[in-house]
Amino acid sequence: MTGPVGNTGNFIEDYFIHPLVSQTGYNPVNTAVYAIIAIIALYFIWDIFKRKKIVIDKKFVYAVLPFILLGSTMRVVTDSIDNNKFKAITPIHEAIINSHIYDYGYLTVTPGVYLVTAAILFISMGVLHLIKKSQYLGHVGLILWLFHFLLLVPFMQYIMDAIPILILALIPTIIAWKYLKNEIYALIVAGHALDGAATFYVIDVFGPKIGKLYFEQHVVGGFIGAVFGTFFAFYLVKLAISFGVAHLLKKEKEDENFKNFIALAIMIMGFAPGIRDVLRMVVGA
Repeated sequence: MTGPVGNTGNFIEDYFIHPLVSQTGYNPVNTAVYAIIAIIALYFIWDIFKRKKIVIDKKFVYAVLPFILLGSTMRVVTDSIDNNKFKAITPIHEAIINSHIYDYGYLTVTPGVYLVTAAILFISMGVLHLIKKSQYLGHVGLILWLFHFLLLVPFMQYIMDAIPILILALIPTIIAWKYLKNEIYALIVAGHALDGAATFYVIDVFGPKIGKLYFEQHVVGGFIGAVFGTFFAFYLVKLAISFGVAHLLKKEKEDENFKNFIALAIMIMGFAPGIRDVLRMVVGA
């Protein structure tokens, strides 16, 4: 009995706990497990949405976007605290540091921070539904995000470095919007263009410029960067795949609500790490 338990413990330690504690990024094993869990979670979320007759249209997507910003910004608050960039310059900053709520841990980094953000979103949806104020979902997300964003503003010393990333993300987004003629599908391209551009610029340009080593934490992205010797290749791959997926969704004859749900899930996979990378770079964390 002790052998298998010990092996299981070592397996979890080696592939899940140690990478998080040592901040070494993802590996093929935890990537596969997290992907399976995400797919299962999406299945149950979609089932709930169907039963509750929640309409996933452009209005709903835009209401969810502030919560994506919130999750990524909370993650950067943790990054900035962990890298000693977050200073007690106001009583609020001091209280946050002393509370240890945002200290590096299972619920403040991926994938835990996704669960926390999703919980905040669903609780907000539930409460607003009960008080018949669902139209204010985006406002709630915006207020929560703005609080965390303003916490980081005093430490944003590299704000100009965000401009090249935003340009690299904006150009394909405009092209996608004109070609697809669908804002939701264009946002798929926007999210992944931002992620690819941020990865490329932070690792290939910004890191060497300030003398700090940044690396791609995800398995596939790291592989592409290693093979081609530049993460600009990762940016191009991201563009190609996101355009392809958006095009397929547009042509697919499936239920529009389901297609928008899939589009929302895919754009989150781009926006969440992309926003985090940009904000982390700007504060130098």
